[in-house]
Amino acid sequence: MVMPQDIIIRPVLTEKSYANMAEKKYTFEVAGSANKYQIRWAIEALFAGTKVEKVNTLYRRGQLKRMGKFEGYRPTRKFAVVKLAQGSKGIEFFEGMAQD
Repeated sequence: MVMPQDIIIRPVLTEKSYANMAEKKYTFEVAGSANKYQIRWAIEALFAGTKVEKVNTLYRRGQLKRMGKFEGYRPTRKFAVVKLAQGSKGIEFFEGMAQD
């Protein structure tokens, strides 16, 4: 059985994600195999009182990096931008970070 903690890896804390918080949009790094329905379920299960209206996903391929003659790729990541419904409660983790 898949747990919500297996789907949502970590929140993304950038200037752009802080700007989107005014519109009730929150950004998370998610598992690469997770679909939008699983992401919606995981957010509503992890953060009580939230109701997800929309989920947008972004898939970022790993960037090629070189160190002398050696080369490799950075990890590939998948992100989800989650928009909460109008009457929904916000996510306290982000709100606490934005006030600092």
